[in-house]
Amino acid sequence: MEQKKQKEERRMGLERLPSSLLIEEVLLKLEIETLCSVSCVNKAMSFSVSQALPLLSSINLSAFSPDAQILNSIVGGYRGLHSLTLNCLHLDNLSLGVILDTHLQELNLLSCSLLSYQVFTSIGEACPNLRVLVLELVDQCSTEAFKTNLDQMLNGCLCLESFSLKIRGRDVGANAFQSIDFFLPSALKSMKLQSVLEQDVIRLMDKIRVGADRNSVQTSHVSIPVSPLSSVFTLQRLSLVLDAISDELIMAISGNLPTLVELDLEDRPVKQPLPNHDLTNTGLQYLASFHHLMGLSLIRSRHNQQVSFKRVNDMGMFLLSEVCKGLESVRLCGFSKVSDAGYASILHSCLKLKKFEARNAFFLSDLAFLDVTEFQCSLVEVKLLSCSLITSETVKQLTRSRVLEVLDLCGCRSIADSCLGSISSLRSLSMLNLAGADITDYGLSVLAQGIPSITHLCLRHCERVTDEGISFLFHGGGTIRKTLSALDLGHMPRISDKAVFTIAMAGTEITELCLRHCSVTDVSLDCLAMRKTFRDECKLLRRLDLLNCTGLSVNSLRFLKRPSFPGLHWLGIGGTPLASKGYHTLSKIHSQRPWLTICLEGCEMGCYDGWQFHRAGYPQ
Repeated sequence: MEQKKQKEERRMGLERLPSSLLIEEVLLKLEIETLCSVSCVNKAMSFSVSQALPLLSSINLSAFSPDAQILNSIVGGYRGLHSLTLNCLHLDNLSLGVILDTHLQELNLLSCSLLSYQVFTSIGEACPNLRVLVLELVDQCSTEAFKTNLDQMLNGCLCLESFSLKIRGRDVGANAFQSIDFFLPSALKSMKLQSVLEQDVIRLMDKIRVGADRNSVQTSHVSIPVSPLSSVFTLQRLSLVLDAISDELIMAISGNLPTLVELDLEDRPVKQPLPNHDLTNTGLQYLASFHHLMGLSLIRSRHNQQVSFKRVNDMGMFLLSEVCKGLESVRLCGFSKVSDAGYASILHSCLKLKKFEARNAFFLSDLAFLDVTEFQCSLVEVKLLSCSLITSETVKQLTRSRVLEVLDLCGCRSIADSCLGSISSLRSLSMLNLAGADITDYGLSVLAQGIPSITHLCLRHCERVTDEGISFLFHGGGTIRKTLSALDLGHMPRISDKAVFTIAMAGTEITELCLRHCSVTDVSLDCLAMRKTFRDECKLLRRLDLLNCTGLSVNSLRFLKRPSFPGLHWLGIGGTPLASKGYHTLSKIHSQRPWLTICLEGCEMGCYDGWQFHRAGYPQ
């Protein structure tokens, strides 16, 4: 009763504020969903919200998937937005008519499972002042339509400075980027393309060089004029996902884009590249042409096959560390022949290094990080993924950097409780990934007493952790219980309803929870649905992953109906009875809660890597 009385007093206090003060000092500082919720309080508040919305210059709707009706109710009827980020999972081309406008300078259209390539032309015609454009589309097997519409868009957006285009749903080498024959605005400073063929990138680099030499180049396929403000195409950031990374590719990029500040290359070869068509030590030497390079990412993904950069060894890393001493960010994956000496050369030579990532580094051990903080005292982000030789000793070395904010040790199975005392002393740490580590409840009790303001914690596959460890985490008296907002407990066989009850009652800041492959039942869903009732200060749960939680029954679907889980944006229930037996009820829930995305696939939280498969009707 006392809580209800306080809430009523706060509401009445807001209503007494002058309308202009309420809008400027309160409403314009709220998230868009909170604004929509506030508008439902009464007619006066609804009117104030309607006055506030047109004053917003930036709106981010990426956290949920609005349909056309919701989108129109939020942004329809007024113009003037400068920046818009939108999850387009449920939107088609016609739906975008209400948002495309000449005032837009930044447009991010994500998870566009229903949009056709015609959206390119629509953007080019309606948004001539666009500076930043991000598009995630599904491959539609129509190369000619892709090229024609993309060319029209780029010809219409001459001010474009940053362009990111991801075509999802097919493997590299069989997608719309079969030939990069499109117009490039010469104001462009940043470009990201996924996926693209290596030979097409090499041809594009040649055209850029010719365009810079002649001020414009006309071929039978492409027209690339230079900027009216400059005679040289000065791209600064390039990110590509390709079929192969080779010496020829590095040479072409370095020879034609010397102004690059960041270079991000990832390949996904379907087989091990041939010796004369691969990246070698020689290719790394070509990076010397980049005199301003600050960020470098070279990744050979095992997405298709168990492949690696077999022709780069420690000597290649020595050469890299000598020619790129100014690097501040380094990401390396798939260098199966590089040992501690090669990685240590980068850590010791690149004295400005702030971010370091190594993945699938089979020969990377604690020796590479011995006394690393004597050289690297400014590391803020370290990611060592699936590096089997890394132990707790490396972590103890890294924690001497007092500015460390991100520590990702996913797949480092020799990490144990002994290093958690060191981690618990890192005041700046906000993200910690211990997936697969050999930690126990005792280790979590140590972490729970520390000072890190950790917001994201992953314990996936930490099979020795039990319900008691989760209790320690939230009752340890340290900082983490007050700051933790995202928790991943997936694939942990000793986690049960008891742990979920602890989270529901004590995890007041939790907004994202992953319980996939855990032994939880309907009791857990009931606890989570009622947590806001038990403790009013609990934040709303936004995302919940219950993939393959087979202990849930179809009866638990009642907890997903209104008014339970009022803020839920994403729910993963693939492999559960809720998905296999509750189709009819799920359809009703979806019609009642159009803001909620229910994933019946095996996507990770948010469907960031699976949205391209959710294309037709419900379920999505």
